[in-house]
Amino acid sequence: MKSNLLRNSLVGVIAVLVAGLLVMSGFLVRVLTEGDASVPAAAATTAGSTSKDDPGNYDLLAEMAKIIATDYVDPDKGDPEVLRNAAIKGLFDSLDPHSSYIDPDSYALARDDFEGAFEGIGATVGKEGEFVVITTPLPNTPAERAGVKAGDQLLEVDGQSAEGWSVQLAVTKIRGPIGSKVTIKVKHRDGKEETFTISRDKIAVESVNRTPLFGGVLRDSAGEEVKDIAYFRIRSFSRTTPQEIEKVVKEISGSGVKGIIVDVRSNPGGLLQETIQIADMFLDSGQIFFQQDRSGRETGAIARSGVLTSLPIVILQDEFSASGAELLAGALQENGRAKVIGTRSYGKGTVNHARDLSNGGAVYVSIGRWLTPKHNQIEGKGITPDYEVTMTLEEIEARKDIPAQRAVDMLRGKTLPPPKPAATATPTATPRP
Repeated sequence: MKSNLLRNSLVGVIAVLVAGLLVMSGFLVRVLTEGDASVPAAAATTAGSTSKDDPGNYDLLAEMAKIIATDYVDPDKGDPEVLRNAAIKGLFDSLDPHSSYIDPDSYALARDDFEGAFEGIGATVGKEGEFVVITTPLPNTPAERAGVKAGDQLLEVDGQSAEGWSVQLAVTKIRGPIGSKVTIKVKHRDGKEETFTISRDKIAVESVNRTPLFGGVLRDSAGEEVKDIAYFRIRSFSRTTPQEIEKVVKEISGSGVKGIIVDVRSNPGGLLQETIQIADMFLDSGQIFFQQDRSGRETGAIARSGVLTSLPIVILQDEFSASGAELLAGALQENGRAKVIGTRSYGKGTVNHARDLSNGGAVYVSIGRWLTPKHNQIEGKGITPDYEVTMTLEEIEARKDIPAQRAVDMLRGKTLPPPKPAATATPTATPRP
């Protein structure tokens, strides 16, 4: 377990960038619904009401809340806002981890267009058990300068307990306008608790870069620097990602390399259309994905003729590669365009849409499932790699990127050693139905 935790904190740059985790926790189809501000408050029902057993009658909740607010021994717990929030939480607890209510203030901060920058403290976050964890503070950001560490468990935000929070909720609470402050209480991996008051700033996020993990240099299994294989990493899928990839691939194509390693480890996903566009860059034809709605009806996307490069591709993924990362890996793998190396991916194949509420908040609701070109379900199952690599604690401490080494060998046409037995532990960051 210790090995898994350390590997998660060192290898993963998971979950969702604070830039837009609300959307990156799943592809987001935004549906604007005008709220009706004229709807009156629910009237209390009477004991003799004929609709008292109607499951669609929510007046009963108002009745209960009124009694609790006036009679309950602990007045703070009977506060109307506390009761309403508890009722809302109960609604979404009955659904899935991807559906949630976002309050007006938080939603106002979460409506960015993924332009490659955001206002916050500068950290990536994920989920372990009942708590959100700081996966890594981004370089040169307020979080890093304050002393926030990878693996920190988020205990409180501005004095409010973060136990049971979703990643989405944590992100919206931590983010805020430039110059404003947020106080977070964390528990470090060694058990020590610490409180930080951090001034938010504008955080620029590059979604694509060519710097390999573990020291910034791509090396083969002999420890030699690799120059005949190109590498780039996709952190997330934002508005600018297709343009960034196009630029990088054009640079690569003129360098005389034999193949490309595309690293989507710990990529939490992002915007759907941009992900489709990127998959299409590497496919000359074929189905990219299917979407299945609640009635079983399927839609999807098909690749257009023409590719950005014909160089062979190996995709690196891990257990925190989610949503868009899984769609891209599945599309290229099942169309025979790329091999996948790493561990089974996160298993987030649910599409969410946002409906605006009359109070300025929003409801995120799961409306469909993503399927791979061969109709394999992603939700709860993930993408199975062609060659499985599970890194050991010793390899991590020695900063040896074994998955990347295997990718280099594969692109060079070498015979790969038999994969090690799969790890028995599953990542705690993803519930699997």
